[in-house]
Amino acid sequence: MFNTIMLVFQIVFALLGLYQLFLTFFGWHRKKEDLSHPPQKSFALLVAAHNEEQVVGALIENLLKMKYPRELFDIFVICDNCTDGTVDVVNSYDGVHACVRTNPSQRGKGFAVEWMLKELWKMPKSYDGVAIFDADNLVATDFLQYMNNDLCNGSRVIQGYLDTKNPNDSWISSANAINYWFCNRLWQLPRTNLKLANFLGGTGMCFDAKLLKEMGWGATSLVEDLEFTVRCIQRGIYPKFNFEAKVYDEKPITFQASARQRLRWMQGHFDVTRKYMLPLLWQGIKERSMTKIDAALYVFNAYNYLAGFFIAAIIWGDIFLSGGDNVTSVYNMLPIWLSIPYMAYVFVQIPLSMYMAKVDWKLYLRIPTFLLFTLSWWPITVHAFFTQNNKTWSHTEHTRVIRLEEVQSKQL
Repeated sequence: MFNTIMLVFQIVFALLGLYQLFLTFFGWHRKKEDLSHPPQKSFALLVAAHNEEQVVGALIENLLKMKYPRELFDIFVICDNCTDGTVDVVNSYDGVHACVRTNPSQRGKGFAVEWMLKELWKMPKSYDGVAIFDADNLVATDFLQYMNNDLCNGSRVIQGYLDTKNPNDSWISSANAINYWFCNRLWQLPRTNLKLANFLGGTGMCFDAKLLKEMGWGATSLVEDLEFTVRCIQRGIYPKFNFEAKVYDEKPITFQASARQRLRWMQGHFDVTRKYMLPLLWQGIKERSMTKIDAALYVFNAYNYLAGFFIAAIIWGDIFLSGGDNVTSVYNMLPIWLSIPYMAYVFVQIPLSMYMAKVDWKLYLRIPTFLLFTLSWWPITVHAFFTQNNKTWSHTEHTRVIRLEEVQSKQL
């Protein structure tokens, strides 16, 4: 009986994996985004900052150099529960607004953004779009041109291309960079090409201001980006991915900092899955909407990791204890002509996505440590599952002062 149950579970999760693997083939082709509309949309640029005096200045200087009419965008830095010199740094730049929020009982970017939007709507000046960044980011100077174009074309929620500004700092930061290159090319882009919904990544996001007023933010979980994505999809508003609009994020350089960050993400992911996955799946089935069904399966990914860990642990445990006589592996049931190409493509996805991203050849040497990084998601996911009711937001410290020119020169 146990073997039968295990086999059913393996088949279900193998089919989910095959579905995602099938989608990756649609990421091989990329149509270049155009810039057919002249600058006309006005933007409020919101920067979420909690004790970011080390890095926020570099982002502000970066945003002030945007290739977009200065009168069409304003910069607001949300100084959220700051106890350092973040406010002083922001005030040192003319025309940049330091918006001070003090509420220790509601910590986290979701609460900060919700507060800032309410403050924004009270201001006499109105905006067509709202873009959100983290204080440690760097932004391509043509970012607003692409956001202007997408808003003019009718998109209401847009996610930019997330990249890493410090891929060479450590094996952890390089693993995060590889993960970004893979997700951009073989998770996000396939959904763009198939006209499915894309998913917000927490920064480099742009929203139609009227939509935010209609919906309200309402996303205050540990993964506010995923929560807001689902709320949009439920309403038939499908976020768009803009491959050309690049944002560079600073990634942790130590395993401890990375594990703490990923634990917070997975705790939030389980929370969002529990609240939204089944209603979204049922809505997609009733409406015969593949977009909503796909989104529900994406939200379910936290349980894919969890199930993958337990299935692998049981199968390998059975192999070591009894030679594999008690539990049948679904992969052993596949014919060689199918299993070998399948496994080959699973492993070639990473170097393939890196090749298409045109990254420095030296970073290919980081693939073995990336695989170790990937395996480390399993214990983190298990821990997150049993602590998912923990809603405590944890801050990731950022100290790498890098300018956009440095990042772009290294890429060239």
